[in-house]
Amino acid sequence: METVLRVAVIYLFVLVGLRVLGKREFGQLSPLELVTLLMIPEIVSQALTRDDYSLTNALIGVSTLFVLVFLTSVLVHRFKKLELAVSGAPTVLVSHGELRRDALDSNRVTTDELFSEMHKSGLDELTQVKWAILEPDGHIAIVPTDEVRLTPASNRSSKDNPIVG
Repeated sequence: METVLRVAVIYLFVLVGLRVLGKREFGQLSPLELVTLLMIPEIVSQALTRDDYSLTNALIGVSTLFVLVFLTSVLVHRFKKLELAVSGAPTVLVSHGELRRDALDSNRVTTDELFSEMHKSGLDELTQVKWAILEPDGHIAIVPTDEVRLTPASNRSSKDNPIVG
């Protein structure tokens, strides 16, 4: 029973710690996936290095972790407030071509990162961005203005690219 309690305490501590770090630190992993990946080697390492000769203890630890991950996902699915607490909410970084400096600063997103994502979306100017949204998984979603969406990509690039046109 001590193993189950230790794993549960560590799980909650790591989950809260990762949530405090912010969504930019996660990359493509959800907080639950990252916690799971971080904890499994730690739980089984004692059994593998023979500090604890009980393989059963390691299996109980990993099983407890899997049960906690499953329960967390069920609770997050059922209760939207818990989902916001665990996963976070999207953050608007650009609204109708205007930078939201407070959102950029609080999420530690640089303008270089934002412009890099804009360029990947085929946009060159901030005025072409209707919305730039930092998703809970750390990715920046770019929504172009209606004018940009209605203009064919070949027309937009032809004025900037001397080879085309």
